[in-house]
Amino acid sequence: MLKIERLTVDMGEFSLQDIDLQVGKGDYFVVLGVSGAGKSLLLETIAGIVKPASGNIYLGDEEITHKKIQSRGIGLVYQDHALFPHLSVAENIAYPLKSRGLRRKAADQVTRDLAQRMSIQQLLHRKPGSLSGGEQQRVALARTLALNPSVLLLDEPLASLDVQMKKDIRRLLRRINQDGMTILHVTHDYEEAITLGNNVAVLNEGKIIQTGSIAEVFQHPRHAFTASFTGIKNFYSARLIPPETVAESDMTRALISPEVSFFLQDQDFQGNGFIVLSAEDIIISHSRQDSSARNNFPGTILEISPGMKGYEITVDIGVPVHAVITRSALSSLHLLEGNEIWVSFKASALRFIAV
Repeated sequence: MLKIERLTVDMGEFSLQDIDLQVGKGDYFVVLGVSGAGKSLLLETIAGIVKPASGNIYLGDEEITHKKIQSRGIGLVYQDHALFPHLSVAENIAYPLKSRGLRRKAADQVTRDLAQRMSIQQLLHRKPGSLSGGEQQRVALARTLALNPSVLLLDEPLASLDVQMKKDIRRLLRRINQDGMTILHVTHDYEEAITLGNNVAVLNEGKIIQTGSIAEVFQHPRHAFTASFTGIKNFYSARLIPPETVAESDMTRALISPEVSFFLQDQDFQGNGFIVLSAEDIIISHSRQDSSARNNFPGTILEISPGMKGYEITVDIGVPVHAVITRSALSSLHLLEGNEIWVSFKASALRFIAV
């Protein structure tokens, strides 16, 4: 386990302040924050590149706060990959091994094994400048994994990639984690947190303002910044079923639970992912709406609470959904907790994120 206690880093005009964080063995932990929040500085401090003003960093039972970079058991992959442009892919991967004195034959074997694991064995002779962004990311990961770190630190690993490359690298990162690697991943993109993380911390202006599971942080933000930054509470694991297998031939069906499915606009993708639905796109009424909305569900109001944009209504339709309505709408509908109501939303309001 990676444990950080009351870590403070003073950089003059900016500082990390009293950071407390625990990343369990085998976790995929995401630190979420806007640009300038201190995400990269946090990683560099954990890696030993930046020295803290105070606080402690532990890896397992060992304190590593003041240990040398090379002996920490931490691997850091930067957003820009930091590959050596004059070296081949094979030489880049093998570089940390040879700098540690590993014999050439052994280093070559590790390089080949990692290249196969990262699906870049066909690129070993090429230089980084001739590779795509996704290929460079795979090389950077292979080079960092060559020393078999206990924890892998990722600095915005998907930021510069196109949509398809992001999907490919997400699958790769998930597989690396499933193979047992503990990962701490920093990003400004809440989709990365949803699709990759099992736990998340929100970093704002150098302070951790909330930590917890993905569901806890996104569905129950404890800070106005968290609520405004993530901006979404309705997200669900889903499996897509193509249109031809359902009666609504122009619609794709997303299975949310054994009892609940949503219809969304036609998708080329089939398989698993996440559904995201904005609270503002949900309509609440006392009876089923005669409208173009393809998703209509009876439900029970679980909670009514004031929010930043009016009132938030949490409704149980078999899964919880969160809607936002104005004060006047709440009054005119005479809504109370425990009321039986209808929830509706258009298929076009749903967004699917493939994994």
